[in-house]
Amino acid sequence: MVKMSFSQKLKSLFGIEKSSPADFFDDLADALIEGDIGAKNAVEIADELSSACKKEKAQSQEAILLQLKRILLRYLAPASFHPEPGKVSVCMVLGVNGVGKTTSAAKMACLYARENANVILAAADTFRAAAVDQISMHGEALGIRVVKHQMGSDPGAVVFDAAEACRAAGGGLVIADTAGRLHNKENLVNELKKIDRIASAKADEGCYKKILAVDATTGQNALRQAEVFHEAVGIDAVVLTKYDSTAKGGGIISIGKELALPVLFVCDGESYADIHPFDPELYADEFLGTV
Repeated sequence: MVKMSFSQKLKSLFGIEKSSPADFFDDLADALIEGDIGAKNAVEIADELSSACKKEKAQSQEAILLQLKRILLRYLAPASFHPEPGKVSVCMVLGVNGVGKTTSAAKMACLYARENANVILAAADTFRAAAVDQISMHGEALGIRVVKHQMGSDPGAVVFDAAEACRAAGGGLVIADTAGRLHNKENLVNELKKIDRIASAKADEGCYKKILAVDATTGQNALRQAEVFHEAVGIDAVVLTKYDSTAKGGGIISIGKELALPVLFVCDGESYADIHPFDPELYADEFLGTV
């Protein structure tokens, strides 16, 4: 049986006669949980919506959805990042293996290269052969330079060399693809902290960002991953990957509510062009089915 999206579930709730308003908001909380918003956040949002609807005397489907959208928009903040000409900028792209981290790094490289930035990809996941090969193939396809070292070498040294090359070229943007082995959490955290120190030192002031890639289809795992990486190095923004008609995508609402992290880009396809600046209004409308 195909599971309904949150917007489909929400639409069905309005079509079912309830014995009391409380039943509707209880069912709404359940639907939010199924939409990949965690139980705690789902109940809090449903309770807040109930109070807002009473205060504003919102009883129609349209009025209730408007109140819910207003609540969700508080947790959906956009981020922006534009490399400054003549300066060295560094984006460290983080995320667990399998979320589309390396592909997102390539899409970001393509986007910024189209904006005339001098972009260098740094293959800083030196412990997974497939990662180095993959970023190298992306670089070749895009005509973008890739700085890489031998397998098993120091990933911090890769970022160092990429930043040096960027400065020698008169500035630009280094996009570093990093490891994401959460099963070896302590080693991963120590490795990322070292890369973080190097990247922070090599980038010009205000030109360093740590971007977390999260998979729109992973639900509450996205929040847990964000907590680990945010605690380790402090995340600046999120890139939402694999966002299409089958993804519920509620995970970034929880990330915004719990960690106050903004969203930089949404990736919704296979091609390099399938990356877009995050639009909170559009996202909320798609999540609610009001677009």
